[in-house]
Amino acid sequence: MNQSIENLSSRRKFLINTSKLAAVSALAGVAIPHVHAAENNTIQVALIGCGGRGTGAASNALSVKNGPIKLVAMADVFESRLNTSYGSLQKNHAERMDVPEDRRFIGFDGYKKAMDCLKPGDVVIFTTPLAFRWVHFTYAIEKKLNVFMEKPLTADGPSSRRMLTLAEESVKKNLKVGVGLMSRHSRALQQVHQRIQDGAIGDITLMRGYRMAGPLGSAFSEKWPGQPSELLWQIQRFHSFLWASGGCFNDFYIHHIDHCCWMKNAWPVKAHAIGGRHYRGDYVDQNFDSYSVEYTFEDGSKFIMDGRCMVGALPIYSSYAQGTKGNAILAHDGDCGLPSSLHTGMKANRGNAIWTSEVAPDERDPYQNEWNALIDAIRKDKPHNEAKRGVEASIATSMGRMAAHTGQEITWDEMLNCDHEFAPGVDKLTMNSPAFLRSDKDGKYPVPRPGLNKTHEYELNVNA
Repeated sequence: MNQSIENLSSRRKFLINTSKLAAVSALAGVAIPHVHAAENNTIQVALIGCGGRGTGAASNALSVKNGPIKLVAMADVFESRLNTSYGSLQKNHAERMDVPEDRRFIGFDGYKKAMDCLKPGDVVIFTTPLAFRWVHFTYAIEKKLNVFMEKPLTADGPSSRRMLTLAEESVKKNLKVGVGLMSRHSRALQQVHQRIQDGAIGDITLMRGYRMAGPLGSAFSEKWPGQPSELLWQIQRFHSFLWASGGCFNDFYIHHIDHCCWMKNAWPVKAHAIGGRHYRGDYVDQNFDSYSVEYTFEDGSKFIMDGRCMVGALPIYSSYAQGTKGNAILAHDGDCGLPSSLHTGMKANRGNAIWTSEVAPDERDPYQNEWNALIDAIRKDKPHNEAKRGVEASIATSMGRMAAHTGQEITWDEMLNCDHEFAPGVDKLTMNSPAFLRSDKDGKYPVPRPGLNKTHEYELNVNA
């Protein structure tokens, strides 16, 4: 894969078995006093969602060298996941761990207990499935906490509108907010972005993104086995359900969508797409096997995003930009893999390369770069808030997914104002709550039917 993966603090190092990982909200527990570190400049951190992404994000936080920092609270709905995360972090960052058992919370309301362990100005990490993002962000703003939250941030119109309002509120309160779209912190992509803005390849006319691989994460699920509850099982299998992740399209493809739109300094105004369920067999998830989305920008230029989760098909994992004077390899391999490069003409090869990125060894990990930037902004009180842009990247991604799932051309405004809320009442969940989607008598869930369901991505009511 790409060179950033070599750093042991990378979140990817903690994706031990992606089919079993789900960063989940966590929570019940007794109230405890605020935790005050011995050093008055120690930044305290709470982790909400202890799957692979959460463990990796916490590791990145604890790897920042800019002053003292400690993890003081953890929360998840699965005790086993929390324990595994704690053990991994304790092994690698023992000197920065201060999470006794009474600050490890299990349940759906523990996010409050974990954040109550912090003081204003500390940092909370949100790495649960995205359905919980607006709930947790609301409480963090109330507590005046700085935030790092994993992408995507939203999957539907109602939650996107809420998150945009919350983003404005967080800016007004001068909170520092990082979002796990690490491409923007890739030094190679920063370099190529600046050169494109300076006119190195002329005006961008076309961009292409590809993430084509075999089955990934929990995007393929067979029937609910009856244990744990249907809700908790869907949280474990979050890539399989639109309410929890936006499906494989949102979770896997948002990085290329985000950084390609960054190269244009614009978000697309509309999208149309195709896709299908070719080899689903006994799988009951809501994903397509393949997607191809054509995004259109205000100036008429295009961006094609192709995604595929299919055994035996050609693997491609890279992104490109074509301009009127030349072209660019953006991500050479992976979400933002080194190197980026510029080329003359239409082809991208060594013979016509005019520039190749150079990145210092200690800045090759974009996951660590984004944490270094966030903590630096907190300590120096510099403006740093990626919440609005993170929501916008999520809207752009959802727009492409909805276009594929409905078979319609979807505009930005239509996606943002769509009334289909995937997880209504997510803020009121308990461990005994029913699932948002109920399987039918055959154990199946509603799937997109392009052209038949034109305004919603799947049937709103399912007979259990």
